[in-house]
Amino acid sequence: MVMPLMLFIIFLFIIIFFNLKNFFKLNRKQKVLKAKKLTTFNKKNLNNWMNLTKKERYNLLKKDSLNYMDKRKILLDEIRNEYKKISRENSERNIKKK
Repeated sequence: MVMPLMLFIIFLFIIIFFNLKNFFKLNRKQKVLKAKKLTTFNKKNLNNWMNLTKKERYNLLKKDSLNYMDKRKILLDEIRNEYKKISRENSERNIKKK
C-alpha cells in the first residue's frame, strides 16, 4: 500500500518539475523575443526603446557593439589582405624591371 503511494508521489513531483521547467523556459524566450523585436534605434521606435527595461537596453547595446566589432574585424582583414596583394604585385613589378 505504501509503495504505490510513494511511486505516485514521485511521479507527480517529476511531472510538476518538468512543467515548471518548461514554463520558465517559455518566459525566458518571451523576454528574449521582446528584446529581439527592437533591433535599431530611431525616432519611430523611441517609445518602444524607452519601454524596455534597463537590462534589456543594456543587452541590445552589448549585442550591437559585438556586431560592430565583428564587422570591423572582417573589414580590417579585407584591408590587410588587399594591402598584401598590392604589395606583392608591386614587388613583382620591381623585380621584373631590374
